[in-house]
Amino acid sequence: MLPFDPTQGTLILTPELAEPGYWAGCAGVLREADRFVLTYRERRPRGADQERGWRCAIAVSDDGEKFTDVWSVEKRELGTPSMERFSVVPFEGGYRLYLSYVDPVDNRWRVDAIESATIEGFDLARCTPVLTAASTGTEGVKDPYVFRSGPVTYLFASFAAAGAFAAPDAHGTADIYNVGVTTCPTGVATSLNGRDFTWQGEVLPVGSTWDSYQARLNSIVPVKGGYVGFYDGSSSAEENYEERCGIAVSGDLFTWKRLSGDTPWVTSPWGTGSVRYVDALVEDGEWWLYYELTRADGAHELRLARVPVS
Repeated sequence: MLPFDPTQGTLILTPELAEPGYWAGCAGVLREADRFVLTYRERRPRGADQERGWRCAIAVSDDGEKFTDVWSVEKRELGTPSMERFSVVPFEGGYRLYLSYVDPVDNRWRVDAIESATIEGFDLARCTPVLTAASTGTEGVKDPYVFRSGPVTYLFASFAAAGAFAAPDAHGTADIYNVGVTTCPTGVATSLNGRDFTWQGEVLPVGSTWDSYQARLNSIVPVKGGYVGFYDGSSSAEENYEERCGIAVSGDLFTWKRLSGDTPWVTSPWGTGSVRYVDALVEDGEWWLYYELTRADGAHELRLARVPVS
């Protein structure tokens, strides 16, 4: 795949204000026979009120461009300092929504799940834990991407690595990803029922150059002979929230080889250059790439690029 021009993508969502720290993005896209289902997040800047990721929503569309909200949650409903990526998948009884948010008890990121018969009917009172810092042996886990292959459900997630780099006060900000005391690779958990997961550990480690601090796998597409994955990378905590996009391939979902090398695969020409949370589909002979883009004014918006499958 050749890099695409992110400035030419179709605008899907805009942020509340045209200022740094206001974002609309963090997309996860499910393609059904008659519609597209989108999960997305809205963020506000850090400040005296520490808003951060304050609202997540599910929206539907007939054409993949014009979406209408059908469900949403605000962070106050979870009592959390912030929320990040959600992921929705179908199963035999309806839909399962995986939520990523900061646990208000210990300030560590976690992933929960809710089941519902309909895409509009998720009840927060029915949340159950899926992955936590304790269950994964990490300093926190977030941003789930759920992929099913045969009988196995794979939950890929960004995690804050435990060990010598973790400081005693690392969770004082309720976001260890932003304090620079550890690294943030991608790990995977597996399940046969989509509810009970076994943490398998790291599958996409951080790199040695532009992605030496974070390597977050965001989406996977089956191709002949294996899988193509799109991931976010950053070289330091200073680039957290402004990651750029890389590309990798795998034959088994557990071992990934980077194709983007020593530079990102795609960047924005504006601001920090961030293009992140790429979620990819193949539709009518094209790659449909949903992504969060940094604008010239420092805000982030959600766009869709269509790239011919070569």
